Amino acid sequence: MAERDLDQGGSVFGEIRRLARTSGAVGGIAARMAGARMGLRTNKTAHAEDLRAILGGLKGPLMKVAQLLSTIPDALPEEYAAELAQLQANAPPMGWSFVRRRMAAELGPNWETRYASFDREAAAAASLGQVHRATLHDGRLVAAKLQYPDMVSTVDADLRQLRVAMALYHRMDNAIQQDEVYKELAERLREELDYGREAAHLRLYRLMLAGRADVSIPEPVDALSSARLLTMTWLDGMSLQAFLDTNPDLDSRNAVARALFKAWYLPFYRYGVIHGDPHLGNFQVRADEGLNLLDFGAIRIFRPQFVQGVIDLQHAIEGDDADQAYHAYQGWGFTDISRETMDVLNEWARFIYEPLLQDRVRPIQESDDPQFGRSVAERVHAGLKRTGGVRPPREFVLIDRSAIGLGSVFLRLKANLNWHRLYHETVEGFAADDLAARQADALAEARVPPPLGQV
Repeated sequence: MAERDLDQGGSVFGEIRRLARTSGAVGGIAARMAGARMGLRTNKTAHAEDLRAILGGLKGPLMKVAQLLSTIPDALPEEYAAELAQLQANAPPMGWSFVRRRMAAELGPNWETRYASFDREAAAAASLGQVHRATLHDGRLVAAKLQYPDMVSTVDADLRQLRVAMALYHRMDNAIQQDEVYKELAERLREELDYGREAAHLRLYRLMLAGRADVSIPEPVDALSSARLLTMTWLDGMSLQAFLDTNPDLDSRNAVARALFKAWYLPFYRYGVIHGDPHLGNFQVRADEGLNLLDFGAIRIFRPQFVQGVIDLQHAIEGDDADQAYHAYQGWGFTDISRETMDVLNEWARFIYEPLLQDRVRPIQESDDPQFGRSVAERVHAGLKRTGGVRPPREFVLIDRSAIGLGSVFLRLKANLNWHRLYHETVEGFAADDLAARQADALAEARVPPPLGQV
Protein backbone atom coordinates (compact mmCIF):
# COMPACT_ATOMS: atom_id res chain seq x y z
CA MET A 1 0.00 0.00 0.00
CA ALA A 2 2.84 2.40 0.84
CA GLU A 3 4.39 1.91 -2.60
CA ARG A 4 1.02 2.39 -4.29
CA ASP A 5 0.43 5.66 -2.45
CA LEU A 6 3.87 6.91 -3.49
CA ASP A 7 3.29 5.97 -7.12
CA GLN A 8 0.10 8.05 -7.07
CA GLY A 9 1.84 10.95 -5.35
CA GLY A 10 1.64 13.14 -8.46
CA SER A 11 -2.14 12.83 -8.80
CA VAL A 12 -4.69 15.23 -7.35
CA PHE A 13 -6.16 12.47 -5.20
CA GLY A 14 -2.75 11.45 -3.93
CA GLU A 15 -2.06 15.05 -2.95
CA ILE A 16 -5.43 15.37 -1.17
CA ARG A 17 -4.73 12.20 0.85
CA ARG A 18 -1.31 13.55 1.72
CA LEU A 19 -2.62 16.93 2.89
CA ALA A 20 -5.36 15.25 4.92
CA ARG A 21 -2.83 13.03 6.73
CA THR A 22 -0.56 15.98 7.40
CA SER A 23 -3.31 18.29 8.64
CA GLY A 24 -4.72 15.64 10.91
CA ALA A 25 -1.33 14.78 12.34
CA VAL A 26 -0.30 18.37 12.99
CA GLY A 27 -3.68 19.30 14.44
CA GLY A 28 -3.72 16.28 16.71
CA ILE A 29 -0.21 16.92 17.97
CA ALA A 30 -1.03 20.57 18.68
CA ALA A 31 -4.12 19.53 20.65
CA ARG A 32 -2.18 16.96 22.66
CA MET A 33 0.61 19.38 23.53
CA ALA A 34 -1.93 22.05 24.47
CA GLY A 35 -3.67 19.52 26.70
CA ALA A 36 -0.39 18.61 28.34
CA ARG A 37 0.30 22.28 29.09
CA MET A 38 -3.13 22.49 30.74
CA GLY A 39 -2.28 19.54 32.97
CA LEU A 40 -4.41 16.96 31.17
CA ARG A 41 -3.16 13.36 31.16
CA THR A 42 -1.84 12.26 27.79
CA ASN A 43 0.15 9.29 26.49
CA LYS A 44 3.01 11.30 25.01
CA THR A 45 5.08 8.23 24.13
CA ALA A 46 2.31 6.73 22.02
CA HIS A 47 1.61 10.08 20.39
CA ALA A 48 5.31 10.56 19.63
CA GLU A 49 5.48 7.14 17.98
CA ASP A 50 2.48 8.08 15.83
CA LEU A 51 4.17 11.34 14.88
CA ARG A 52 7.35 9.60 13.77
CA ALA A 53 5.40 7.12 11.65
CA ILE A 54 3.33 9.87 10.01
CA LEU A 55 6.21 12.21 9.25
CA GLY A 56 8.48 9.37 8.14
CA GLY A 57 5.79 8.25 5.73
CA LEU A 58 5.39 11.74 4.28
CA LYS A 59 9.06 11.88 3.24
CA GLY A 60 9.03 15.59 2.48
CA PRO A 61 9.92 19.00 3.93
CA LEU A 62 7.71 18.49 6.98
CA MET A 63 9.98 15.69 8.10
CA LYS A 64 12.94 18.06 7.78
CA VAL A 65 11.15 20.40 10.21
CA ALA A 66 10.90 17.51 12.65
CA GLN A 67 14.59 16.74 12.20
CA LEU A 68 15.52 20.34 12.99
CA LEU A 69 13.32 20.41 16.10
CA SER A 70 14.88 17.23 17.42
CA THR A 71 18.39 18.76 17.30
CA ILE A 72 17.45 21.56 19.71
CA PRO A 73 17.53 20.43 23.35
CA ASP A 74 14.22 20.95 25.20
CA ALA A 75 12.45 22.35 22.14
CA LEU A 76 10.03 19.42 22.48
CA PRO A 77 8.99 17.10 25.32
CA GLU A 78 11.55 14.33 25.91
CA GLU A 79 9.29 11.63 24.46
CA TYR A 80 8.74 13.59 21.25
CA ALA A 81 12.43 14.42 20.82
CA ALA A 82 13.46 10.78 21.34
CA GLU A 83 11.08 9.55 18.63
CA LEU A 84 11.81 12.34 16.16
CA ALA A 85 15.57 11.80 16.53
CA GLN A 86 15.06 8.37 14.97
CA LEU A 87 13.86 10.04 11.79
CA GLN A 88 17.37 11.32 11.22
CA ALA A 89 18.72 7.96 10.14
CA ASN A 90 15.84 5.49 10.39
CA ALA A 91 12.76 6.75 8.57
CA PRO A 92 10.49 3.92 7.32
CA PRO A 93 12.08 2.59 4.07
CA MET A 94 10.38 1.32 0.92
CA GLY A 95 10.49 -2.38 -0.03
CA TRP A 96 12.54 -4.31 -2.56
CA SER A 97 9.95 -4.26 -5.38
CA PHE A 98 9.98 -0.46 -5.11
CA VAL A 99 13.78 -0.39 -5.21
CA ARG A 100 13.96 -2.65 -8.29
CA ARG A 101 11.57 -0.43 -10.24
CA ARG A 102 13.30 2.77 -9.21
CA MET A 103 16.82 1.48 -9.95
CA ALA A 104 15.72 0.20 -13.38
CA ALA A 105 14.27 3.63 -14.16
CA GLU A 106 17.64 5.26 -13.37
CA LEU A 107 20.21 2.75 -14.72
CA GLY A 108 18.21 0.50 -17.06
CA PRO A 109 16.82 -3.04 -16.73
CA ASN A 110 20.25 -4.65 -16.21
CA TRP A 111 21.19 -2.29 -13.40
CA GLU A 112 22.09 -5.08 -10.94
CA THR A 113 24.94 -6.27 -13.17
CA ARG A 114 26.64 -2.90 -12.71
CA TYR A 115 27.22 -3.67 -9.02
CA ALA A 116 29.06 -6.69 -7.65
CA SER A 117 26.47 -6.80 -4.84
CA PHE A 118 23.53 -4.68 -3.74
CA ASP A 119 21.82 -5.02 -0.35
CA ARG A 120 18.05 -5.47 -0.61
CA GLU A 121 17.43 -3.90 2.80
CA ALA A 122 17.93 -0.16 3.07
CA ALA A 123 20.79 0.92 5.34
CA ALA A 124 19.03 4.23 6.03
CA ALA A 125 15.95 6.15 4.90
CA ALA A 126 15.23 9.85 5.11
CA SER A 127 12.98 12.58 3.81
CA LEU A 128 13.68 12.44 0.07
CA GLY A 129 15.23 9.02 -0.48
CA GLN A 130 16.84 5.92 1.02
CA VAL A 131 20.34 4.48 0.99
CA HIS A 132 21.45 0.94 0.11
CA ARG A 133 24.89 -0.48 0.75
CA ALA A 134 26.52 -2.01 -2.33
CA THR A 135 29.88 -3.22 -3.67
CA LEU A 136 31.45 -2.24 -6.99
CA HIS A 137 33.29 -4.67 -9.24
CA ASP A 138 36.58 -3.03 -8.23
CA GLY A 139 35.87 -3.93 -4.59
CA ARG A 140 34.87 -0.49 -3.32
CA LEU A 141 31.99 -0.29 -0.84
CA VAL A 142 29.45 2.33 -1.88
CA ALA A 143 26.20 3.89 -0.76
CA ALA A 144 23.45 4.08 -3.39
CA LYS A 145 21.09 6.93 -2.49
CA LEU A 146 17.81 6.46 -4.35
CA GLN A 147 15.16 9.18 -4.51
CA TYR A 148 11.51 8.30 -3.93
CA PRO A 149 9.18 8.67 -6.94
CA ASP A 150 7.16 11.81 -7.62
CA MET A 151 9.18 13.89 -5.18
CA VAL A 152 8.80 17.04 -7.27
CA SER A 153 5.02 16.98 -6.82
CA THR A 154 5.44 15.89 -3.20
CA VAL A 155 7.74 18.82 -2.37
CA ASP A 156 5.50 21.23 -4.28
CA ALA A 157 2.49 20.04 -2.26
CA ASP A 158 4.36 20.50 1.02
CA LEU A 159 5.55 23.94 -0.04
CA ARG A 160 2.02 25.03 -0.91
CA GLN A 161 0.88 23.92 2.52
CA LEU A 162 3.84 25.69 4.12
CA ARG A 163 2.98 28.91 2.26
CA VAL A 164 -0.62 28.75 3.53
CA ALA A 165 0.56 28.09 7.09
CA MET A 166 3.01 31.02 6.94
CA ALA A 167 0.30 33.34 5.58
CA LEU A 168 -2.11 32.36 8.35
CA TYR A 169 0.55 32.82 10.98
CA HIS A 170 1.52 36.23 9.61
CA ARG A 171 -2.06 37.43 10.11
CA MET A 172 -1.71 36.67 13.81
CA ASP A 173 1.91 37.72 14.25
CA ASN A 174 3.86 40.13 12.04
CA ALA A 175 7.13 40.15 13.99
CA ILE A 176 8.93 38.36 11.15
CA GLN A 177 7.85 38.89 7.54
CA GLN A 178 8.36 35.50 5.93
CA ASP A 179 8.31 36.29 2.19
CA GLU A 180 12.04 35.90 1.60
CA VAL A 181 12.28 33.04 4.10
CA TYR A 182 9.73 31.06 2.11
CA LYS A 183 11.51 31.74 -1.18
CA GLU A 184 14.80 30.58 0.31
CA LEU A 185 13.35 27.37 1.74
CA ALA A 186 11.50 26.61 -1.49
CA GLU A 187 14.55 27.02 -3.71
CA ARG A 188 16.90 25.09 -1.44
CA LEU A 189 14.39 22.22 -1.12
CA ARG A 190 13.96 22.06 -4.88
CA GLU A 191 17.73 22.00 -5.29
CA GLU A 192 17.86 18.97 -2.98
CA LEU A 193 15.84 17.00 -5.54
CA ASP A 194 18.73 17.21 -8.03
CA TYR A 195 21.23 14.48 -7.08
CA GLY A 196 23.50 15.64 -9.90
CA ARG A 197 23.83 18.92 -8.00
CA GLU A 198 24.51 17.00 -4.80
CA ALA A 199 27.32 15.06 -6.53
CA ALA A 200 28.86 18.42 -7.46
CA HIS A 201 28.55 19.51 -3.82
CA LEU A 202 30.45 16.37 -2.78
CA ARG A 203 33.26 17.31 -5.16
CA LEU A 204 33.18 20.88 -3.83
CA TYR A 205 33.49 19.83 -0.18
CA ARG A 206 36.23 17.32 -0.96
CA LEU A 207 38.13 20.22 -2.54
CA MET A 208 37.43 22.77 0.22
CA LEU A 209 38.31 20.37 3.08
CA ALA A 210 41.12 18.48 1.32
CA GLY A 211 43.63 19.53 4.00
CA ARG A 212 41.53 18.36 6.95
CA ALA A 213 42.47 14.85 8.06
CA ASP A 214 39.72 14.96 10.70
CA VAL A 215 36.87 15.31 8.15
CA SER A 216 35.89 12.72 5.52
CA ILE A 217 33.62 13.37 2.51
CA PRO A 218 32.18 10.63 0.26
CA GLU A 219 33.41 10.49 -3.34
CA PRO A 220 30.66 10.36 -5.99
CA VAL A 221 30.68 7.59 -8.63
CA ASP A 222 29.50 9.45 -11.70
CA ALA A 223 28.96 6.37 -13.87
CA LEU A 224 26.36 5.05 -11.41
CA SER A 225 24.62 8.31 -10.64
CA SER A 226 21.81 10.35 -12.17
CA ALA A 227 19.48 13.19 -11.24
CA ARG A 228 17.63 10.81 -8.85
CA LEU A 229 20.35 8.30 -7.93
CA LEU A 230 23.64 9.13 -6.22
CA THR A 231 26.23 6.40 -5.81
CA MET A 232 29.15 7.41 -3.56
CA THR A 233 31.86 5.75 -1.50
CA TRP A 234 30.72 4.25 1.79
CA LEU A 235 32.02 5.79 5.02
CA ASP A 236 32.04 3.84 8.29
CA GLY A 237 31.12 5.69 11.47
CA MET A 238 28.70 5.82 14.37
CA SER A 239 25.89 8.22 15.17
CA LEU A 240 26.51 10.98 17.69
CA GLN A 241 24.16 9.29 20.16
CA ALA A 242 26.03 5.99 19.81
CA PHE A 243 29.29 7.89 20.35
CA LEU A 244 27.92 9.54 23.49
CA ASP A 245 26.61 6.19 24.73
CA THR A 246 30.23 4.96 24.84
CA ASN A 247 30.88 7.57 27.57
CA PRO A 248 33.71 9.38 25.77
CA ASP A 249 36.02 11.55 27.85
CA LEU A 250 36.22 15.32 27.44
CA ASP A 251 39.20 15.16 25.07
CA SER A 252 37.26 12.86 22.73
CA ARG A 253 34.17 15.04 22.81
CA ASN A 254 36.28 18.14 22.20
CA ALA A 255 37.95 16.48 19.20
CA VAL A 256 34.56 15.81 17.59
CA ALA A 257 33.38 19.37 18.35
CA ARG A 258 36.53 20.85 16.83
CA ALA A 259 36.09 18.78 13.65
CA LEU A 260 32.46 19.90 13.41
CA PHE A 261 33.38 23.57 13.79
CA LYS A 262 35.99 23.36 11.04
CA ALA A 263 33.78 21.26 8.72
CA TRP A 264 31.07 23.91 8.83
CA TYR A 265 32.95 27.18 9.07
CA LEU A 266 36.14 26.73 7.02
CA PRO A 267 34.03 26.42 3.83
CA PHE A 268 31.94 29.43 4.87
CA TYR A 269 34.71 31.89 5.73
CA ARG A 270 37.12 30.79 2.99
CA TYR A 271 34.73 29.94 0.15
CA GLY A 272 31.35 31.47 1.10
CA VAL A 273 29.68 28.04 1.26
CA ILE A 274 27.77 26.42 4.11
CA HIS A 275 26.13 23.06 4.80
CA GLY A 276 22.68 24.26 5.82
CA ASP A 277 21.37 21.10 7.47
CA PRO A 278 23.35 20.26 10.62
CA HIS A 279 20.91 17.70 12.03
CA LEU A 280 22.38 14.63 13.68
CA GLY A 281 21.77 12.26 10.77
CA ASN A 282 24.05 14.28 8.50
CA PHE A 283 27.33 13.37 10.15
CA GLN A 284 28.97 10.40 11.85
CA VAL A 285 31.84 10.02 14.32
CA ARG A 286 34.75 7.96 13.00
CA ALA A 287 36.64 5.43 15.11
CA ASP A 288 39.54 7.92 15.37
CA GLU A 289 37.10 10.66 16.56
CA GLY A 290 37.16 12.39 13.22
CA LEU A 291 34.00 13.26 11.33
CA ASN A 292 32.14 11.82 8.35
CA LEU A 293 30.12 14.61 6.74
CA LEU A 294 27.05 13.37 4.85
CA ASP A 295 24.05 14.53 2.80
CA PHE A 296 24.98 17.52 0.66
CA GLY A 297 21.59 18.60 -0.65
CA ALA A 298 21.11 21.74 1.46
CA ILE A 299 24.20 23.71 0.47
CA ARG A 300 24.14 27.52 0.33
CA ILE A 301 26.56 29.69 -1.64
CA PHE A 302 26.91 33.25 -0.31
CA ARG A 303 28.01 36.57 -1.71
CA PRO A 304 31.46 37.59 -0.39
CA GLN A 305 29.82 40.77 0.92
CA PHE A 306 27.49 38.71 3.10
CA VAL A 307 30.40 36.81 4.63
CA GLN A 308 32.11 40.15 5.24
CA GLY A 309 28.93 41.31 6.98
CA VAL A 310 28.99 38.29 9.30
CA ILE A 311 32.56 39.14 10.33
CA ASP A 312 31.75 42.84 10.66
CA LEU A 313 28.82 42.07 12.96
CA GLN A 314 31.07 39.99 15.22
CA HIS A 315 33.46 42.95 15.48
CA ALA A 316 30.55 45.31 16.14
CA ILE A 317 29.12 43.15 18.93
CA GLU A 318 32.58 42.70 20.47
CA GLY A 319 33.28 46.45 20.35
CA ASP A 320 29.70 47.60 21.08
CA ASP A 321 29.83 49.67 17.89
CA ALA A 322 26.29 50.56 16.80
CA ASP A 323 27.34 52.17 13.51
CA GLN A 324 29.38 49.14 12.45
CA ALA A 325 26.49 46.84 13.43
CA TYR A 326 24.06 48.85 11.30
CA HIS A 327 26.45 48.68 8.35
CA ALA A 328 26.85 44.91 8.88
CA TYR A 329 23.09 44.30 8.83
CA GLN A 330 22.89 46.22 5.58
CA GLY A 331 25.60 43.93 4.20
CA TRP A 332 23.47 40.95 5.26
CA GLY A 333 20.50 42.35 3.35
CA PHE A 334 18.45 43.82 6.21
CA THR A 335 17.19 46.98 4.54
CA ASP A 336 15.25 49.90 6.00
CA ILE A 337 15.58 48.74 9.62
CA SER A 338 15.35 51.32 12.37
CA ARG A 339 18.01 51.68 15.04
CA GLU A 340 15.41 50.41 17.54
CA THR A 341 14.88 47.24 15.49
CA MET A 342 18.65 46.86 15.19
CA ASP A 343 18.96 46.93 18.98
CA VAL A 344 16.51 44.01 19.16
CA LEU A 345 18.41 42.07 16.48
CA ASN A 346 21.62 42.71 18.41
CA GLU A 347 20.23 40.76 21.37
CA TRP A 348 19.99 37.70 19.13
CA ALA A 349 23.43 38.44 17.66
CA ARG A 350 24.95 38.63 21.15
CA PHE A 351 23.42 35.24 21.94
CA ILE A 352 24.95 33.71 18.78
CA TYR A 353 28.35 35.42 19.00
CA GLU A 354 28.80 35.31 22.78
CA PRO A 355 31.04 32.17 22.88
CA LEU A 356 33.37 33.82 20.32
CA LEU A 357 33.95 36.96 22.39
CA GLN A 358 35.87 35.44 25.32
CA ASP A 359 39.45 34.24 24.84
CA ARG A 360 39.22 31.25 27.17
CA VAL A 361 38.15 27.61 27.28
CA ARG A 362 34.43 27.33 28.01
CA PRO A 363 31.26 25.44 27.04
CA ILE A 364 29.23 26.81 24.15
CA GLN A 365 26.58 27.96 26.66
CA GLU A 366 27.41 28.73 30.28
CA SER A 367 23.86 29.14 31.54
CA ASP A 368 22.50 26.07 33.33
CA ASP A 369 18.96 27.00 32.30
CA PRO A 370 17.85 24.56 29.55
CA GLN A 371 15.31 27.17 28.41
CA PHE A 372 17.93 29.94 28.08
CA GLY A 373 18.01 30.00 24.27
CA ARG A 374 14.24 29.88 24.06
CA SER A 375 13.88 32.77 26.51
CA VAL A 376 16.26 34.90 24.40
CA ALA A 377 14.27 34.04 21.26
CA GLU A 378 11.02 34.99 22.98
CA ARG A 379 12.41 38.37 24.06
CA VAL A 380 13.69 39.06 20.54
CA HIS A 381 10.35 38.05 19.06
CA ALA A 382 8.48 40.37 21.44
CA GLY A 383 10.90 43.18 20.64
CA LEU A 384 10.42 42.76 16.89
CA LYS A 385 6.63 42.91 17.32
CA ARG A 386 7.00 46.06 19.39
CA THR A 387 9.21 47.78 16.79
CA GLY A 388 7.11 46.90 13.76
CA GLY A 389 8.67 43.65 12.59
CA VAL A 390 11.52 42.76 10.27
CA ARG A 391 11.94 41.09 6.88
CA PRO A 392 14.93 38.70 7.13
CA PRO A 393 16.97 38.42 3.93
CA ARG A 394 17.11 35.04 2.25
CA GLU A 395 20.76 34.49 3.06
CA PHE A 396 20.01 34.81 6.78
CA VAL A 397 17.95 31.59 6.86
CA LEU A 398 20.62 28.89 6.54
CA ILE A 399 23.41 30.73 8.35
CA ASP A 400 21.12 31.14 11.37
CA ARG A 401 19.93 27.53 11.09
CA SER A 402 23.52 26.28 10.99
CA ALA A 403 24.55 28.34 14.02
CA ILE A 404 21.61 27.15 16.12
CA GLY A 405 21.85 23.53 14.94
CA LEU A 406 25.59 23.30 15.57
CA GLY A 407 25.21 25.02 18.92
CA SER A 408 22.76 22.33 20.00
CA VAL A 409 25.24 19.62 18.96
CA PHE A 410 28.03 21.30 20.94
CA LEU A 411 25.64 21.36 23.92
CA ARG A 412 25.01 17.63 23.59
CA LEU A 413 28.75 16.98 23.37
CA LYS A 414 29.35 19.13 26.48
CA ALA A 415 32.44 20.36 24.68
CA ASN A 416 34.82 22.83 26.32
CA LEU A 417 36.92 24.70 23.77
CA ASN A 418 38.36 28.13 23.15
CA TRP A 419 35.70 29.10 20.60
CA HIS A 420 37.27 32.57 20.30
CA ARG A 421 40.53 31.14 19.00
CA LEU A 422 38.81 28.60 16.74
CA TYR A 423 36.88 31.44 15.13
CA HIS A 424 39.88 33.74 14.70
CA GLU A 425 42.00 30.91 13.24
CA THR A 426 39.24 30.36 10.70
CA VAL A 427 38.76 33.98 9.62
CA GLU A 428 42.43 35.00 9.79
CA GLY A 429 43.48 36.90 6.68
CA PHE A 430 39.92 37.18 5.35
CA ALA A 431 39.45 39.43 2.34
CA ALA A 432 36.24 39.50 0.32
CA ASP A 433 38.10 39.74 -3.00
CA ASP A 434 40.22 36.68 -2.17
CA LEU A 435 37.10 34.74 -1.18
CA ALA A 436 35.41 35.68 -4.46
CA ALA A 437 38.35 34.34 -6.47
CA ARG A 438 38.61 31.11 -4.42
CA GLN A 439 34.86 30.59 -4.66
CA ALA A 440 34.78 31.02 -8.43
CA ASP A 441 37.70 28.61 -8.94
CA ALA A 442 36.25 25.98 -6.59
CA LEU A 443 32.76 26.09 -8.09
CA ALA A 444 34.20 25.73 -11.58
CA GLU A 445 36.49 22.83 -10.64
CA ALA A 446 33.68 20.97 -8.84
CA ARG A 447 31.26 21.71 -11.72
CA VAL A 448 28.60 23.16 -9.40
CA PRO A 449 25.58 24.48 -11.33
CA PRO A 450 24.33 28.01 -10.53
CA PRO A 451 22.00 28.12 -7.52
CA LEU A 452 18.29 28.48 -8.21
CA GLY A 453 17.31 32.11 -7.74
CA GLN A 454 20.88 33.27 -7.10
CA VAL A 455 20.73 36.36 -4.88
